[in-house]
Amino acid sequence: MSESSILVADKQTADPVQWRSPLALMIRRFKKNKRAIAGGWMVAIFVIVAVFARWLAPYDPFEQNMEVILNLPSFSHPFGTDEYGRDILSRVMYGAQISLMVGIFGVIISALFGVALGTISGYFGGKTDMLIMRLIDIFMAFPSFLLALAIVSVLGPGMVNVMLAIGIFSVPTFARISRSSVLAVNNKEYIEAARSMGSGHIRIIFKHIIPNSIAPIIVLSTMRIATAILTASGLSFLGMGAQPPTPELGAMLSTGREFLRSAPHVSTIPGLAIMFIVLAFNMLGDGIRDALDPKMKL
Repeated sequence: MSESSILVADKQTADPVQWRSPLALMIRRFKKNKRAIAGGWMVAIFVIVAVFARWLAPYDPFEQNMEVILNLPSFSHPFGTDEYGRDILSRVMYGAQISLMVGIFGVIISALFGVALGTISGYFGGKTDMLIMRLIDIFMAFPSFLLALAIVSVLGPGMVNVMLAIGIFSVPTFARISRSSVLAVNNKEYIEAARSMGSGHIRIIFKHIIPNSIAPIIVLSTMRIATAILTASGLSFLGMGAQPPTPELGAMLSTGREFLRSAPHVSTIPGLAIMFIVLAFNMLGDGIRDALDPKMKL
């Protein structure tokens, strides 16, 4: 064995963390975060339930049975039944499917447009940066939920319009985070080297800028799913989202208000489902943020 190989082996033995790859370090940080692991398992459970709701649900979520109206939780109906005798457990499973779909697609829409605007703004700077940022400032002047409500009011109620509204009102947040990340890497040595070698703007952006500034976007996307689900539930609660008899959690929470005294489970169970889904994504997002932070010590 050569002398250089012995020195490398000694360094790896003396400081094993230093010689790990960034991905290995991120996974190790994530595994050491118990809250992140719990959030990850909760998200995994909700995703499995949502994807396989058709096979896991014990009843048809639309099936009405007037003989078991507003029944309390029992062995045959673990979450009870609603005002039409429909099984709440089955409707919550299908409702989780709708909520996750709205949250994920809404965040994808906002991430695509927000990252594009933020990257262009941070990379080119000057008048382009000023124009895009002033447009973003106008959108951020409106409260997010009110902006989403206004968009859905114009487009009309429905889950597709809710996804579009969530995608639009989340664009400014993604644009600002993306711009900040691009500004942090735009003047690095490898970017200057790529420019000096004659690389075009498109190549630099897609090969160097975006890959090295994507970590905050991943964290924001995970946490923004929780905000999107909460917003979609709020719009459905106000009657602007899913329309009856669609088993959406916010709509179920709204219809159950009339029975808070006689059958509180009709509204509290969908409300708890929303709370745990949002909590799971927030915990997962916090864990990913801590794992991607190079300043975190193992």
